[in-house]
Amino acid sequence: MSFIRSISGLRATLGDDLTPLRVAEYAVGFSSILPPGPIVIGRDGRPSGVWIEQIVVGALRASGRTVRVLGMATTPTVQLFTEHSDAVGGIAITASHNPAPWNGLKFLDEGGVFLDADANAKLWLAVDDHSFDLSYDQQSGALEIIDDAAQAHVQRVFALDAVRSAPKANGERVVVDAVNCSGSFIVPALLEALGYTVVPLFVDGTGIFPHVPEPIAENLTQLGDAVRKHNAAFGVAVDPDADRLVLYDETGAPIGEERTITLATEAVMALGTRGDVVVNYSTTRAVDDIAAEHGYVTHRAAVGEINVVRMMQQVHAVIGGEGSGGVIYPACHAGRDSIVGLGLITALLRHRNITLGQACATLPQYEMLKTKIDLPQGFDIESLRHSVTTSFSDATISTDDGVHAAWPDRWVHVRASNTEPIIRIIAEAPSRDEAKELVSRVRSLING
Repeated sequence: MSFIRSISGLRATLGDDLTPLRVAEYAVGFSSILPPGPIVIGRDGRPSGVWIEQIVVGALRASGRTVRVLGMATTPTVQLFTEHSDAVGGIAITASHNPAPWNGLKFLDEGGVFLDADANAKLWLAVDDHSFDLSYDQQSGALEIIDDAAQAHVQRVFALDAVRSAPKANGERVVVDAVNCSGSFIVPALLEALGYTVVPLFVDGTGIFPHVPEPIAENLTQLGDAVRKHNAAFGVAVDPDADRLVLYDETGAPIGEERTITLATEAVMALGTRGDVVVNYSTTRAVDDIAAEHGYVTHRAAVGEINVVRMMQQVHAVIGGEGSGGVIYPACHAGRDSIVGLGLITALLRHRNITLGQACATLPQYEMLKTKIDLPQGFDIESLRHSVTTSFSDATISTDDGVHAAWPDRWVHVRASNTEPIIRIIAEAPSRDEAKELVSRVRSLING
């Protein structure tokens, strides 16, 4: 049994860790730290999301809130409806890519982005101390049911200049795996609007996972098989709350999650409004190369969607995201969005009349190695920062998020996990052997 409370919200296993009482306390606590106004609610489709939604709605109405309920909706849809309305906050009921026994709550501010560290601290204090005000008129909270949220989201993506400017597809087949969750209807709806023929794989909307829900290659073998079987143009996979986009090319091979943000950046630079880019420190430098080709700069932020969004706002970036498959395009809304990413990338394919595999072949080519080790006893991050700075004296060093050492064609990032007792070491270089060498050097520093 597990309970995790972090900058990404609350997630826990059902039963002793995620109880009706705990859900109600967090809903009321969230209401207590917000100014007056409506709150938007959506759930990712897991069966447990139904009772959690009922408790959240009841608790918020008991707090005097008008609650706008989207039903089963992607987290990006909740973000979009929060940002582009008079809502003062939103709650996405989801445990993201965690397995079926999990669920949780993601809390959004009035801008539709996750709470930052200060706002989370206020929420946790309110819940832990039960310092919330329930002096409202207990019957004043109104209920608004929004039943066209997915259609509105698709229309907003379809209206983006970069998407609208590309010719429609000619009925090419696309296989979709939404793990039967919140992407089950919105992903096919967008593809059909763009002119594709959808081959449904796991899109029944029941919330019953057909496989482990994290969209990584080892869990998506059926998607690759289906692309080959149906001679499809490409395959699409999203996680349960559909903020991550993973693509398979026409051969049924995964293109690599890092290429999602890379292709989306190329699409915006080629078809949309050009400008600076923001990604996290663990994202491929292929994004830097593409931005530089068009005369713009790529800025790096600490790992975590809220960190990327805040820096994007500071530098007025036109696009950003994370290498895990998250695309953030402020022209639509300020959050990771698989629907936006899919719209942008397919627009690039149609505009250039190329396949997904051909598009990937034109990208800057690097090899990335992701490793992790158990957190050593008495580990001192400050000592490691000093060791890396000394050992990699010819690199550009950043200590915003662990330690990041970068050269013109390679980098290595080492950081302690926020949720596990491990150290993550990620390196990227022109060849796998060169990436391995960087990881080995960091391991020797840690062991030393």
